[in-house]
Amino acid sequence: MSSIPIRRVQPADRALISAIVEDAFAGPDEARLVEQLSSNGDIVLELVAEFDGALAGHILFSRLRVENGTSFDAVALAPLSVVSGHQGKGVGSALIRAAHQELVLMGETLSIVLGDPAYYGRFGYTNERASGFASQYQGEYLQALAFADAPLSGTLVYSRAFEGL
Repeated sequence: MSSIPIRRVQPADRALISAIVEDAFAGPDEARLVEQLSSNGDIVLELVAEFDGALAGHILFSRLRVENGTSFDAVALAPLSVVSGHQGKGVGSALIRAAHQELVLMGETLSIVLGDPAYYGRFGYTNERASGFASQYQGEYLQALAFADAPLSGTLVYSRAFEGL
């Protein structure tokens, strides 16, 4: 169990979250994504981590649809951000583990991420699980994790906010 405090985002956190995301990604694109997902009401779960009393990390899961003759709810993990001075201290791992626990309690069954397979593989994400999905992001970095019974194929439909990336 992590000793890094994790909590849900509060309205007062918004400016700090933008700074965390911009620092982690060395630019404003992902911070704009977070703002747009929030404005569009597409956020399913959003958490922050504290380290030494200050916000040090942020994770966001937005609504994703799997279209395969029917429409199935899933979530997209994007972005995961840790302030550069706190990277390598377990902040990102603590955020992912806490978020996965919350998502299961919320009844979510499938999470998709576009990221480093070596990193996200530690949490159960695999490209093999995502290989049946049609996506503009299809490739080795597209990975999936099923918490329960979920489709193995279909088209991934992301929030409109991702169109700007």
